Amino acid sequence: MQGFRLSPVAFLIILNLIVFIATLIQRDIIYTLGLSPATFSGRPWTILTNLFVHGSFGHIIANMYTLFFFGTYVYRLIGTGRFLTVYFIGGICGNLLYLLLGYIWGIDYLTIAVGASGAIFALGGVLAVLIPKSRVYIFPLPVAMPLWIAVIGGCLILSFFPGIAWQAHVGGLLFGLLSGYYFRKRMRPVF
Repeated sequence: MQGFRLSPVAFLIILNLIVFIATLIQRDIIYTLGLSPATFSGRPWTILTNLFVHGSFGHIIANMYTLFFFGTYVYRLIGTGRFLTVYFIGGICGNLLYLLLGYIWGIDYLTIAVGASGAIFALGGVLAVLIPKSRVYIFPLPVAMPLWIAVIGGCLILSFFPGIAWQAHVGGLLFGLLSGYYFRKRMRPVF
């Protein structure tokens, strides 16, 4: 009998849900694990831990839904190690861009950034390069569009919503696009 094994996508989703439930019970967890320019020098771990914290039901549902679909494809295309590398480095790159542009453009120094969106956009960037012409439906639009338009367009559209750390989305997406080009050159026979 074989042992039970979780995919890395399922593991990340479960971990995010556990942390979300913990924040519902103890709201201060958001302040301890969330990324803030004001506290980053004293809490450097938050550049990673904020990827597991979400601020609302809508936030966690949207991110985990997207992680499931993007993550499942990326994981199957490039394998566990590369998937996790893109996810975590993409999330960290997004957070670094958030901090950098925050210092330059003067975002509210006390703002706390949370969520896996930068890491998820990194996965979307990989897909946009590896399978750009795949057709996807984006709710509520009734027509299929090329994946690359959905990913890049989604990043741009979300950038205009208030309270969104668009810098993290862009940083993750840029890392994902570069990773996708790297994988496409190295793994050409697979695609």
